[in-house]
Amino acid sequence: MMGTGTTGHGPNGPWDARDGRDTTGRLLRAATGSGARLIAEAATLVQGWAVLADPIAGAVYSAPAAAAADGVHAAAAPHDHPYSVQLPAAGAVLVLAPAPATPAEHTGHVAATTAALLEVRGQRAAELRGEQMRLHTTLLRLLLAGHADAVVDALGGGAYTHVTVYRLTGEDTPAAHQVLWRAVRPTLTPHADACTLLGRLDGELVVAEVHRGSDDGRILRLVSRVCERHGLLAGMAGPLPLAEMSTAYCDAAAARHSATPAHRIVPADAIGAPRLAPLLPAAPYARWAAAVLRPLDPAQQHLLLVWLRTGSKPSAAEALGLSAGTVRARIREAARLLDADLEDATVRAHLLLALRAPAPADSDAAADSDSAADATSGSDEAALRNAGEARLEALPGGILDTGAVRAWAGGLVDGLEPRLRIALTCWLRHHARTAPAATELHVHRTTLTTWLHQCADHLAQNLADATVRAEIHLALRITRCGRDAPADLPRRGGRTYRRA
Repeated sequence: MMGTGTTGHGPNGPWDARDGRDTTGRLLRAATGSGARLIAEAATLVQGWAVLADPIAGAVYSAPAAAAADGVHAAAAPHDHPYSVQLPAAGAVLVLAPAPATPAEHTGHVAATTAALLEVRGQRAAELRGEQMRLHTTLLRLLLAGHADAVVDALGGGAYTHVTVYRLTGEDTPAAHQVLWRAVRPTLTPHADACTLLGRLDGELVVAEVHRGSDDGRILRLVSRVCERHGLLAGMAGPLPLAEMSTAYCDAAAARHSATPAHRIVPADAIGAPRLAPLLPAAPYARWAAAVLRPLDPAQQHLLLVWLRTGSKPSAAEALGLSAGTVRARIREAARLLDADLEDATVRAHLLLALRAPAPADSDAAADSDSAADATSGSDEAALRNAGEARLEALPGGILDTGAVRAWAGGLVDGLEPRLRIALTCWLRHHARTAPAATELHVHRTTLTTWLHQCADHLAQNLADATVRAEIHLALRITRCGRDAPADLPRRGGRTYRRA
């Protein structure tokens, strides 16, 4: 596609075949260097600006840099820029905006030659892409195996310390891989501020941005656009230290289970930190969590956290890269150590709160203003005596009986009709399993499914998210006035509302 060109905006200077040969030679020499040099040379030759615009990445190359936004807009709406030239090139759009005095023939020659050279560079890159992709996949597997030092050496020995991980799934994953590869333009150049690794592991598209502790958000924006364009769902985790790559990999998978077409990319910390936790009194909350989790080592705590985030043992096994049997056995062992029934919905909700509690030292520092009286009254000693008695079945006394917590719970579930409240309570008690909940409620599964959709619409919450379900379960208990029992379900008679 080509715009109207540059005719009629100034006296066209002489242009002949010799100028064409000189122009082609200059562009060829620039193309042997890099795509950025080629675009810069094209801008110089037309005495204006030049941009290679990608629909996902935006401005791939721009000369000068300030012209990037104009180039992207011209590629998207060429009729708004009638005095520029647009040509397809290497899966993107080349946009040239010449000076008014530049001859139209000269501009057209520069545009056609630059686009052809970009195509050649693109074909050469495609020939090498397969080998590069295999290298990236190998480096990702090494990171997951714990060989962070070897990967950093392979990346040129840069001072990389942290990693941000994205895991994407969907039917169009192969095409998304190609698009994201072209948009990211991954490089293993030594001493770069960040290096992005892309690979397909077990049918998923995995993106790992290795950097020096700061994430500028560029990869997040690209992944978000690719997810929208190709209908993918993604989870994101990090930044985390490179040594914790396997943890970030599992957390990203757990976060992806909360992704929906309305929210296609979900950060792990968005589902790992319940909204209720910041409202709880910091010091008693943190001390209780530390006490109940004392029998577990960090690996066991992480496994339980992934299980509670994903909502099921098979999903947790997939996220952790373990067999379902192994996950079940380790959860049983954790239940034995905790001396708790992890099949109880309330215990699970309390466990999720415990796993996401702040460290006791942090909470004590945050509560310094309230601790003076405790120091004189000996309440710290009482807390230490009670630490051994802390259990998952019950939170510390009064921790949920605050104005902030009750306001949060009321704002979340108030207004539910009695039938919806009772049905939702029963369904959550059965860990979001519709069949046993419908049996206990004595309603048809289709009826219960309809009611649950009504609950989701009323609450404006994603009931497919295990963390959201845990919070709603606690909110229903906090605001409960009656029993919320199936026997109290209002009945109309007939086949749909069968009496017990």
